[in-house]
Amino acid sequence: MSDEGLRQSIDRMRARGISSEAIRVFRHYYNQLEDGALGVIPEATIEPLGDIQRLQAVEVADEMARHALSQTAVIKLNGGLGTTMGMNGAKSALPVVGGLSFLDIIAQQTLALRKRWGVEVPLIFMNSFRTSEETLEALRAYPDLEVEGVPLEFIQNAEPKLRARDLCPVDWPADPELEWCPPGHGDVFVSMLTSGLIETLLDRGIRYVFISNADNLGATCDPDLAGWMVDHDLPYVAEVCERTPSDRKGGHLAVRKADGRLVLRDLAMVYPGEEEYFRDIERHSTFHANNIWINLEALDRRMAQRKGVLGLPIIINRKNVDPSDKTSPKVVQLESAMGGAIEIFERSEALLVPRTRFRPVKTTNDLLVMRSDFFRLDDDYRVVAARSGPEPFVDLDDAWFKLIPGFEEHFPHGVPSLRDCTSLTVRGDVTFGRDVRCVGKVLVDGPDQVPDGAVIGEA
Repeated sequence: MSDEGLRQSIDRMRARGISSEAIRVFRHYYNQLEDGALGVIPEATIEPLGDIQRLQAVEVADEMARHALSQTAVIKLNGGLGTTMGMNGAKSALPVVGGLSFLDIIAQQTLALRKRWGVEVPLIFMNSFRTSEETLEALRAYPDLEVEGVPLEFIQNAEPKLRARDLCPVDWPADPELEWCPPGHGDVFVSMLTSGLIETLLDRGIRYVFISNADNLGATCDPDLAGWMVDHDLPYVAEVCERTPSDRKGGHLAVRKADGRLVLRDLAMVYPGEEEYFRDIERHSTFHANNIWINLEALDRRMAQRKGVLGLPIIINRKNVDPSDKTSPKVVQLESAMGGAIEIFERSEALLVPRTRFRPVKTTNDLLVMRSDFFRLDDDYRVVAARSGPEPFVDLDDAWFKLIPGFEEHFPHGVPSLRDCTSLTVRGDVTFGRDVRCVGKVLVDGPDQVPDGAVIGEA
């Protein structure tokens, strides 16, 4: 390792027009990597989170909720392309419920919130250069969405991927854009600063922002949660959900023994050989939903004190420069998670929220459930279940269903009914007909053609 890799990286970032603050953050993490940082949190340094406040027990008067919403803006992280599902455009443009896309539903949720509470809550997307145009084009269908004086978007930063062998920026002429990566969603704070968004919102009297992933339609701007945060004058609130066996890969909060601060530990931050502790859902019984609420004034002060370097814990991701080509060069990506900011602010809190606030679509398995009749949209465009109980467990054969083109090809007339289904497992090349209904526990072995109107499973 040497200064050469850092110099080359900074030269590339300047040539791309990356801000000096973002370059300063990259230098901060690069130096940590050179100094031998592992980006891990050993189990011996933390204690489980323990008992925390439940959202269901929060009681907020309508007047306080309305007051809080009048000072709140919503930010959606929207830089993703859905590459794990074979997409090359904005993932949020994908139809998910009732033929509406993530973007449609988020826009309608925001408009419904404003109408119900009589407040003009701004909605802002953190886009990448690759999602900006498609997102803004889709949002033109909602001319009342943009709040005067507040932009609909700001652009996240980019940084070079580093060759694993020498930490110099990688070259990949086959697709030069793959030489770059986002610095993790912890970049949202730097991008808010360098875009001028923090100043713009504070000037309008906005003191709080709610930040969540665009692909999590359960993450609505909750009036009770907003009111609770304002009423308790908290600088930072993280939403957590109860873990199940299927959540063993999700990051969790814990208490750092050294100073009693709350910290976030993602899977990439687990000390080698301690995976069993991370997966122990009895010891670490909640997971971080990646829905956070933050006081803008507290954030602005801390960013000014640290000259834009908030100091979030480093995450070192080791990948291939082309994620779809396992023979392509090994690279290092220096990242941070926005949830890591919980340790930066004194009096940060975690709030236990219902699972309904965590409904992400990360795979085509998730997409099938979301498109099925198990979910619907209520009058406020919130995603609600058609029945009580857990959602169906879906496991589609990766060879045929993992990528969107294959998924659409095997459901040419729409997805089957899952309202009365507990689980659906599909193995092999199976094409579903029109109006198929799955009941109970369903296993389909291919190759097969499920006929129109079929009822399969435990009828």
